Amino acid sequence: MKKIGVLTSGGDAPGMNAAVRAVVRKAIYHNLEVYGIYGGYSGLISGNIKKLELGSVGDIIHRGGTILYSARCLEFKTKEGQQKGIEQLKAHGIDGLVVIGGDGSYRGAKALTEQGFPCVGVPGTIDNDIPGTELTIGFDTALNTAIDAIDKIRDTATSHERTFVIEVMGRDAGDIALWSGLAGGAETILIPEENYDMNEIVARLNKGSERGKKHSIIVVAEGVISGVELGKELKAATNADVRVSVLGHIQRGGTPTAADRVLASRLGAHAVELLINKKGGRAVGIENNHLVDYDIIEALAQKHKVDYSLLKLSKELSI
Repeated sequence: MKKIGVLTSGGDAPGMNAAVRAVVRKAIYHNLEVYGIYGGYSGLISGNIKKLELGSVGDIIHRGGTILYSARCLEFKTKEGQQKGIEQLKAHGIDGLVVIGGDGSYRGAKALTEQGFPCVGVPGTIDNDIPGTELTIGFDTALNTAIDAIDKIRDTATSHERTFVIEVMGRDAGDIALWSGLAGGAETILIPEENYDMNEIVARLNKGSERGKKHSIIVVAEGVISGVELGKELKAATNADVRVSVLGHIQRGGTPTAADRVLASRLGAHAVELLINKKGGRAVGIENNHLVDYDIIEALAQKHKVDYSLLKLSKELSI
């Protein structure tokens, strides 16, 4: 292993830059050359590849987004597109590749692995939905962004005695909604993994009203129902003063938390160690604060599991 490449793909996540920095500096420390692939798999196909030096990743550990940029690439889902990517890697003499991203990024790494090119996946997604790791890069930052918004909205909800519906990201996974809802003291949390009952939501709001509660917070993941639609349904069912806030892409940006910077640094460096030891076709993760790695093909056969005990706890605490 003399040269490795690194790319970021899919939705950006705070901490991706910290992971890129770790990959570059860990590799250079071990006398490897590092090449940045700009624009994800699309940039790989087009050959948008440049050598990175120590200074290339200076002053980026604190920055959100990704200096390598990111893009979705339908062409890379085809065998022809994948072969073009491998040809570019070989043309630049790259022996192994670190892929930082979520589920779709892992699938690209899996395709390269199946064609014999050593890849290591690093979980970078705010959704926290990658099997084999308890936390993904960007989740903690997105979570704290959501909590900050919930705290601010609670102030105005209290002042005006209103019910607020807060829509957070999470098309297929509800971790942001679940964790931010619990941390923010929401009365109701709706996640894609669990069917919701409007009658139960209304009953919970009425129960709170009966004991003198004059405001409520409902957190809903975007994959369940749009916040606007839920707000309309609630207003029709309760005639309450319901307002809606959709947090949107604000959750993707911002300075990564210390937790995300440390996690990204550890995972990025571990990915390089695997390639140095000729262990391609792997994905890295964290379990019980210990670094782990696992077969990337086996990982994609698994499904992320939500912690239902947190959902149960939120219901018990919001009576």
